[in-house]
Amino acid sequence: MLLGHNSNVTVADTTFHVQTEEGGPVHALIDTTVYFRGHVLHRRTNNYFDLLPLNPDRERALKLRVEEQHRSIVEEVRSGKLNLAVPADERAAAHKSGPHSSSGTNPLHLELLNAKSWLTGKRALLQVAVRDLANHAVAGVTVTAKVEGAAQPAEFSAHTGSSGNAQFEFDMPRLSRADAALVIEASNGSAQAHLRFQLRAKPRVPSTS
Repeated sequence: MLLGHNSNVTVADTTFHVQTEEGGPVHALIDTTVYFRGHVLHRRTNNYFDLLPLNPDRERALKLRVEEQHRSIVEEVRSGKLNLAVPADERAAAHKSGPHSSSGTNPLHLELLNAKSWLTGKRALLQVAVRDLANHAVAGVTVTAKVEGAAQPAEFSAHTGSSGNAQFEFDMPRLSRADAALVIEASNGSAQAHLRFQLRAKPRVPSTS
C-alpha cells in the first residue's frame, strides 16, 4: 500500500517542497517534511495509534488524515503562517538558478499520475509527469525509479517525451526492510525533483519443520 503526497509551493520567488508519508502500522506515524533545495526546514509528525488495528474503514480514515495533514501544511506554507528560515546561501543559489536566470532552467514538479493503481499483483507500472512551475510539460528530462530496501537492487531510468511523461514497467522485487520505499527522481540540468513513498513489506510466514 502506498500513502503519500508531494507538492511544490511557491511563495513570492521561493519554491518549497512539501512531502507527506505514512510509515505503516509498525510505526503508525504520519510524517510531513518541508524542504528547500534538499534542506529540511520543518517537520511535523503525528501518530495514528487510535486507528490500529487497521481495517477497510480505518484505512479510509487514515487516507483522509494523511491528506488533511498534507493540505494543512501546504496552506500554512502558502499563507506564511509557517515561519520557514531559508539559509541565506541557499536562497542566493536558488536565485541564480531560478526561473529568471540566463540558463533558463526552471524548478521541476514531479507527479506519479497513477499513484492509486501503480501496482497490480507483483507488476509495477509507473506513469510519471514532469512539469515546470507554469504547469508546462518538460521534455527530455531524465527520470529514475528505484526501490530502496529491496532484496536485490532495483533501479530503472527513462526520459520524458514531448508530453512531459515517462513510463516504467517492471516486476516488483521482494522487500527486505521495514523502511523500504519507492523513490522517483527527475533531473534536468541543475533542476531536480523527487518523490518518495513508503512501501510495506508483507510479513514473512514462519516456516514449519
